[in-house]
Amino acid sequence: MSKLGDELIEAMSEAVAYMGGHPGATVTHEVHVPDAVDVAAIRKRTGLSRPKFAARFGLDVRAVQDWEQGRRRPELAARAYLKVIEHNPKAVEEALQVQAA
Repeated sequence: MSKLGDELIEAMSEAVAYMGGHPGATVTHEVHVPDAVDVAAIRKRTGLSRPKFAARFGLDVRAVQDWEQGRRRPELAARAYLKVIEHNPKAVEEALQVQAA
């Protein structure tokens, strides 16, 4: 069997053991996503207007407005994304290959 085949069998064995309650050497990570984020504060830290913030990070401008005004709450993935923007907007811009307008 190939090296890849051996690695796949080993990985599947580890997965079965983990699911059976035997984590062994398996490394797991838990991520805490806050229940609430201050969207207005995050946006203001970037120095961008609401439309420019939405455009820069691929968000719907109406959703950003609703979040800021408390009419809606960002879903889990959006809250996580907003926290990444808050902590490292340049990394998000690089990942999205933001072009200057």
